[in-house]
Amino acid sequence: MQDKTIVFATNNQHKLEEIRRIVGGKFRILSLKEIGCEEDIPETADTLEGNALMKARYVKEHYGYDCFADDTGLMVDALDGAPGVYSARYAGPGHDSAANMALLLKNLEGITARSARFVTVIALILNGRELTFEGKVEGEILNEAHGSAGFGYDPVFKPVESTVSFAEMTPDTKNAISHRGRATAKLMDYLLEA
Repeated sequence: MQDKTIVFATNNQHKLEEIRRIVGGKFRILSLKEIGCEEDIPETADTLEGNALMKARYVKEHYGYDCFADDTGLMVDALDGAPGVYSARYAGPGHDSAANMALLLKNLEGITARSARFVTVIALILNGRELTFEGKVEGEILNEAHGSAGFGYDPVFKPVESTVSFAEMTPDTKNAISHRGRATAKLMDYLLEA
């Protein structure tokens, strides 16, 4: 890829910082705000891939930029895969992480089998092509929140590769094994070859 600037279709500051940290200096990542996109892009698909593609296509169609977008879901086996595609809005439309975690823990009360996985799908539109990259991490939901780093469900999710929650890890440790880190690594491999 000649131009080392690409748009990440998000205004989520946590995601933006995480992606920029993973990418390092290899690419300049612009947010939606930095290209003048202030609107809330719809995420009405029933799959992570569908939502990621919806966001990337919106930016391409309305702003003309090649870009990538992601959608992430937490799938809990005991809850038949919920919250899944609705992870960010699990407790309502407000994207309230504390409320989402509280509802998740309430719905898991008395359940001992708490296996779960985080899945991130990144959709890329580049030079007229659409591609997707998936990252996944297996783990379990803890009985209560641990740690103050990270964001979203990080305080209640413990990956199988670790003895602590995502929220108890340094950013670099988390990014090395996280769903978003794994999906971003695949994206970067592709971009560096393009």
